[in-house]
Amino acid sequence: MTGTIHALYRHPVKGFTPERLESADLKVGGFFPCDRVFAVENGPSGFDPDAPAHISKSRFTVLAQIAEVARIRTRYDDQSGVLTAERPGAGGFAGNLTTDVGRIAFAAWVEQALPPDSLRGPLKVVSAPPHRFTDHPQGFVSVLNLASVRDLGMRIRKTLDPLRFRANVWVEGWPAWAELEAREGASLRLGGARCEVFKPIVRCVATHVDPATGERDIDVLEALRTHMGHLHCGLYVSVTEAGALKDGDAAEFT
Repeated sequence: MTGTIHALYRHPVKGFTPERLESADLKVGGFFPCDRVFAVENGPSGFDPDAPAHISKSRFTVLAQIAEVARIRTRYDDQSGVLTAERPGAGGFAGNLTTDVGRIAFAAWVEQALPPDSLRGPLKVVSAPPHRFTDHPQGFVSVLNLASVRDLGMRIRKTLDPLRFRANVWVEGWPAWAELEAREGASLRLGGARCEVFKPIVRCVATHVDPATGERDIDVLEALRTHMGHLHCGLYVSVTEAGALKDGDAAEFT
């Protein structure tokens, strides 16, 4: 089954703006470049940067908990460490997230930009490279079949923005839902890299949020249950051979 890579996205701060990339280099056993490097605690999460471990996304300011996060637009410069952010009515922000000063300042800015009743305690930006704040501890790279997204949208007679699914690699050319037929360990070539399928992605209520407006407007989980009989959309894969990938490259099960 052969398709092509349609788009590449990273999410430097967990739950915040996806950023489109022209290309990416995947490393063996590695995560998608600069993806989920930072997270914003919503009250103490128990995360220990000296002994980083997977923690539920419910402990952070993410769309599944706070839809209004989608209204904040961020952009991260991984060379300088500077994050810029803006939200209507909240002014702008620019600060270096690799420094304590920058992380404290961004947490304070986000606190002012979100509804007070959504905050469970002080906000705090956390990071402990090479640890990543993925939804699944082995969710190294996420792949989305755009035909599946369109098919689900047609079934519910609504247009679903693929950004709702916050995936790293978007693929065109696969039949709808055919990716879910791939067994664990199946080999997938993405550009010059080779990956193994780990598991289908189980979706959550973050997909209910319109990424443009920050409104909960479509019950995607109910649509998946009703029309597909499952909650899966997309795949987690792990990188077994390093390589570069870009828009237009092959996405092929071998």
